[in-house]
Amino acid sequence: MRDPGSFRDPSGYVFTHAGRVFRAVEDEAYRNFLLLKSSGAYDALMERGWIVAAEEASSDEATQTLIHAESDRLKVLEHPRVPFISYPYEWPFELLKRAALLHLDVHLLALDFGLTLSDATAYNIQFIGIRPVFIDISSFVPYRDGDYWDGHRQFVEQFANPLLMRALLGVAHNAWYRGALEGIPTADMAALIGWPKRWLSPDVLTNITLPDRFQRRARREPNQPSRQPKPLPKAALQMMLRRLRRWISNLAPKDVGPTEWQQYERGNLSYSNTEESRKEKFVSCFAQNNTLACAWDIGCNTGRYSQALLQNRVRSVIGFDADLNALDVAVARATADNLDFLPLFSDAANPSPGQGWAETERSGLHSRSRADAVIALAIVHHLAIGRNIPLPSVLDWLVGLAPRGVIEFVPKSDPMIQRMLRLRRDIFDGYDGEQFERALTRHAAIVRRLELTPGGRTLYEFARQAGGD
Repeated sequence: MRDPGSFRDPSGYVFTHAGRVFRAVEDEAYRNFLLLKSSGAYDALMERGWIVAAEEASSDEATQTLIHAESDRLKVLEHPRVPFISYPYEWPFELLKRAALLHLDVHLLALDFGLTLSDATAYNIQFIGIRPVFIDISSFVPYRDGDYWDGHRQFVEQFANPLLMRALLGVAHNAWYRGALEGIPTADMAALIGWPKRWLSPDVLTNITLPDRFQRRARREPNQPSRQPKPLPKAALQMMLRRLRRWISNLAPKDVGPTEWQQYERGNLSYSNTEESRKEKFVSCFAQNNTLACAWDIGCNTGRYSQALLQNRVRSVIGFDADLNALDVAVARATADNLDFLPLFSDAANPSPGQGWAETERSGLHSRSRADAVIALAIVHHLAIGRNIPLPSVLDWLVGLAPRGVIEFVPKSDPMIQRMLRLRRDIFDGYDGEQFERALTRHAAIVRRLELTPGGRTLYEFARQAGGD
């Protein structure tokens, strides 16, 4: 099946079959691939773990039959499958920054071997855990002395501008990026930064202010003949990339104060230390009692319970949360402890949809992969009471994500819910423990149940029944 997001590059496309990933390439792209291999660049990139592997498809009969059915005139390469596809609008600040730095590092190394990158789209980066990897082998093309970097504007709009939004303004890039898909336009970024800052920073001046002025002038004078640019020496291009790298590496989120969920572990009034330990033990036992390749942690906060899963035989965890400060802590946790844990931005009540061309270019979150298990701790009440989603709908959705998992129920008497209801009328007659269990058991069996405190928060391990989604 052809990947619906792989159509913009005329040199080839990606298709999948039986869990395998192939790339069909035209003759010129195939020659560029051979140059990538023969130049030594491929081996250097692979040694650093910077690119996904690519080899000519095997010659066995089944593979060749598949290839000829797909296309008998294109050369075909095969890649290992990336475990989970994510997009720039789902990456927290630190992951977008790592992706930007990798893109620049790959480009600089390619130049050392006489190659360059034909574009600078952020969608050419994926993550394995928190490690970024470059996936588009077709982007490597021969470098010609004097060439400019065609991808500069694309890099700025898809990497630098989104990072600057949070670094300079304290505004997250995620919602805007999801709406625009191609990044934050330079004209919009210049307007957001404001007049003084446009001119005070040399990096902002070079990458945003002046390009914005040139673009405006070109729109005002569409018939003005363009000047032939002078050749750009290779050393100047390398200096430009290194300067961009220094700039990006020094960007950090603007401090707008700690968020509630960033401090959740230290400041949560709903748990004692003993209850926290019992909760972690419950999650750990769940992981030990099941063979799980990948689990999803819905509302992962800083990643404490994701780490508990990983320390108890789960191979990888994808975490989702809407608090970007908490996700920053989760990324730091995964880095410090070398965890196979990918924390992503996602509002559970408004997850990433299928969008882009024909509404399929970028896949919806839950159509990309299936988890072996899901944990949803202290999230149900935020959806049912905080977002007015009926309790049965919340449980149907969670049980539909994975065949087994752990869900936490928080009663109305809990301090957190009391605080949520302080300034609004309680219209949630359908929210209680009995109705929670009734909704859960419509599609799943309760395997274990643990009250953290008598009449208080309760953990449920479930197993989806045959016939469930």
